[in-house]
Amino acid sequence: MRHRKDTFKLGRTSSHRRCLLANMLKSLIEHERIETTVTKAKELRRHAERLITVAKKQSLAAKRQAIAKLMIQFNTLTPKEQRAAKAGDISAYNTDRQVIQKLFGTLAERFVTRQGGYTRIIKTRHRVGDKAPLCFIEYLSE
Repeated sequence: MRHRKDTFKLGRTSSHRRCLLANMLKSLIEHERIETTVTKAKELRRHAERLITVAKKQSLAAKRQAIAKLMIQFNTLTPKEQRAAKAGDISAYNTDRQVIQKLFGTLAERFVTRQGGYTRIIKTRHRVGDKAPLCFIEYLSE
């Protein structure tokens, strides 16, 4: 029996599923809208909304939790990146650093007054090859 088991297995091992969700979370934060299957989107929504709730705390522990959830490993900056960062150019950072800045910056500020329900799932079509139902998952604009 599957009573009280609330995760979608998605036909993957637990380590593969964790990496898949981390990559999808990074893409969702970076682009704020991605297209995926409905089942993946429903599982992703749980993690994305919890990540926003963590980001709203704005503490060092919250940043470390988000970094662990997104499976980000920071490498030291090269001298060129250090000079650019000192000058205020954040485009020199790799995308993982930009994802964390966006999560704790614009997204956390956008939802500071909202108590939940940060994402929306819009069903669109069926995929041509296997008729899998596709949808967009996106962060709300307010």
